[in-house]
Amino acid sequence: MTTTYDFTSIMQRKGHDAMAYDAIGNDPWGFAPKPPKDGFDFIPLWVADMNFPTCPSVTDAIIARAREPHFGYFSPSDEYYQAIIDWRKLGHSDLTPAEIGYENGVHGFITSAMQVLTKPGDNILLHSPVYIGFREDVEGLGRHSIYSPLYLDEAGIWRMDYEDMAKKIEDNGIRVAIFCSPHNPTGRVWEPEEIKQAMAVFEAHDVTVISDEIWADLVYPGRIHTPTQSVSDWAREHVVAAYAPSKTFNLAGLIGSYHIIYNEELREKITKYGDDTHYNSMNVLSMHALIGGYTAEGRAWLDQLNQTIEGNARFAVDFTKQNLPGVGVAMPQGTYMLWLDCTDYCARTGRTIDEVLGAGWEVGVGWQDGRNFEGPCHIRVNLASPLSRIQEAFRRMQEYVFI
Repeated sequence: MTTTYDFTSIMQRKGHDAMAYDAIGNDPWGFAPKPPKDGFDFIPLWVADMNFPTCPSVTDAIIARAREPHFGYFSPSDEYYQAIIDWRKLGHSDLTPAEIGYENGVHGFITSAMQVLTKPGDNILLHSPVYIGFREDVEGLGRHSIYSPLYLDEAGIWRMDYEDMAKKIEDNGIRVAIFCSPHNPTGRVWEPEEIKQAMAVFEAHDVTVISDEIWADLVYPGRIHTPTQSVSDWAREHVVAAYAPSKTFNLAGLIGSYHIIYNEELREKITKYGDDTHYNSMNVLSMHALIGGYTAEGRAWLDQLNQTIEGNARFAVDFTKQNLPGVGVAMPQGTYMLWLDCTDYCARTGRTIDEVLGAGWEVGVGWQDGRNFEGPCHIRVNLASPLSRIQEAFRRMQEYVFI
């Protein structure tokens, strides 16, 4: 791979507005328990952001706008909508500005959609393992999470269980589902036929779908993200989808997502709910960051990023299989998350998952407790760092943790 952009340098993020470093030992959610013991530097494998510099066209766009010395009220520009339309052409070839709506974040969109589509006490279908934020969104609004487990097939590929989905919907009176594509934390990039089958289940049971596609751009070479709304006429009218440049270009701190909703009635209801809060307002620098990212340079940068992350994932999976006995892992197809199954290791050694997690944090391996994602003996690992950092983290796992 010809390297044009820098995915090897180790950035100094500590003290520069980076939760991944600055929240260690002071994390209000308890995900980052303590700093490493003496002699070990910290390797952030927990917060789902990247330890790579963003695409230069993003920073160029922000700097150019920052030189204009006014930051008053504004409206989204035609250039903003056109950038999204051009970027999302695959699967959204007929997209218009009217079908795009700004969101302060994917969580805000999901909660707005749930408020419109459900009432307190309703059950919501999700797949497990599940992104922890979905569970918090559902439970925080007084709704209830109902999980349909994914399973690993004989080839080590994560699959949906359509029969279980249908049964859970029928048994629990479900009318809304949250769909994650690509899937976090397994890294599965769903094939078009798989999505079509899932939507057929939802159609048969009159279930509206909230589709989180924030990871849509982070798919490995040779893989293609299929927009959920593109698989059928029904999906186009009954799926509301959320996207963002934040995962793609590491812009979570700028805030800024958007929805795509083709169904006019759904769009008006959800947009009105978000607008009525007077909170769902775009940041002018966020707008220009998206415009800067959704360019030809942004696409070239993204191609190299995906090659880098796939290389990190391949190293991590191979290393785990060769050097960490009892730790299960499946090769992801997208995202930058890795899902480790420590069930066999803990059963063989008698160690608890708390002991395993703690041993990692002691030596600077800052990973995330999989129980928060409905993985009873699992760990979520962020691979979006220079390969040298990933190699060092897995070396420490072998030498100090899985012993």
